[in-house]
Amino acid sequence: MKTTKEAWRSWFSKLVLNNRVVVNLMIVLLCLLIIWTFSKVTWFFQPVSDFADIVALPVVLAGVLFYLFNPLVDRLEKKYHINRVWTISALFVVVILLVVWGIVALIPVIRNQATDFLNNWPSYWNHLVNQLEAWLNDPRLGQFQKEFDEISKTTTNSFSKWASSFANQTFSSVSGVISLITKIIVGIITMPFILFYLLKDGHRLPKYLAHFLPIRKRAGFIATLGEINGKLSGYIRGQLIVAFCVAVMFFVGYAIAGLKFALTLGIVAGVLNLIPYLGSFLAMIPSIVLAAFISPWMLVKVLIVFAVEQTIEGRLISPLILGTNLGIHPVTILIVLLASGRMFGVLGVIFGIPVYAVSKVILTHLFRWYKRQNGGYEDGGE
Repeated sequence: MKTTKEAWRSWFSKLVLNNRVVVNLMIVLLCLLIIWTFSKVTWFFQPVSDFADIVALPVVLAGVLFYLFNPLVDRLEKKYHINRVWTISALFVVVILLVVWGIVALIPVIRNQATDFLNNWPSYWNHLVNQLEAWLNDPRLGQFQKEFDEISKTTTNSFSKWASSFANQTFSSVSGVISLITKIIVGIITMPFILFYLLKDGHRLPKYLAHFLPIRKRAGFIATLGEINGKLSGYIRGQLIVAFCVAVMFFVGYAIAGLKFALTLGIVAGVLNLIPYLGSFLAMIPSIVLAAFISPWMLVKVLIVFAVEQTIEGRLISPLILGTNLGIHPVTILIVLLASGRMFGVLGVIFGIPVYAVSKVILTHLFRWYKRQNGGYEDGGE
């Protein structure tokens, strides 16, 4: 006869400890409890947050350039047996020469065009607003005048509130501006050193980290890191190449159309194209305003340039360069962009997709491990 204590232990073991659903729920509850506990001691992690705030900019910049240059360094080392240090040093020299050439040749042109454009921007904008008001005051659109006025007032008020809030948060004090400038300067100065050591020793990092895991876990860990590295590498290099192609296409198109400030507007379009799906449309705003100020025919030509650029980019360049490296459905990309943009702003839009791609790789491997540890997922056959 089992005692009452033994019977209770047997019942608890059968219904709780050997029940996978209950065990999984207990694990989830423990994870939520840990997260809740951390949320109550955020002061403890403040030094970590401050440290991350300082190193984030140089690390991100170095990481982007690492994924851009590392394939070339690996190829020269494996195929031609060239020492990595010599290759990295030569790359740095080439980049420095290109930067110097850009400063000497391009920066003055861009500065002059940008200054001229900004000085004349109020005239361009006022002309566009007056033109729109003339169209909206057309008697044939009288029945929609009230709706147009409400939309205009709402948009203006929202933009004013956003601009005021942004200005107050960003430039609330002189110390805040100095702190921001200091971070940028420190980031630019330290970034080359981080990049050098990433290119020199970054390929050894996965094996080094794997030494902290049990031997039977190392192969899977290295494979996971390799897959994450492939996703990030393909995305970053692809986005940079596509952005460069977009800048060239806009510059050539605007130059052919005869639009002023073609070089500056093309470079702005290329930089903004790093924001997925939204960049090209944002870059069109100053171009449309400028073209509308010049003439209706110039506006038509600018819209034709935009249509041609979008067609070439969407049908040829992006599929050819980016392809299906990320393996993410377009609808999922849109959802990620909306959610990350809502939660983290512009940075969320820029980094939302790569973060999602990395998270997808990690969760996929965790789910595979879970299926191996727990039965019930095997296909019985048909």
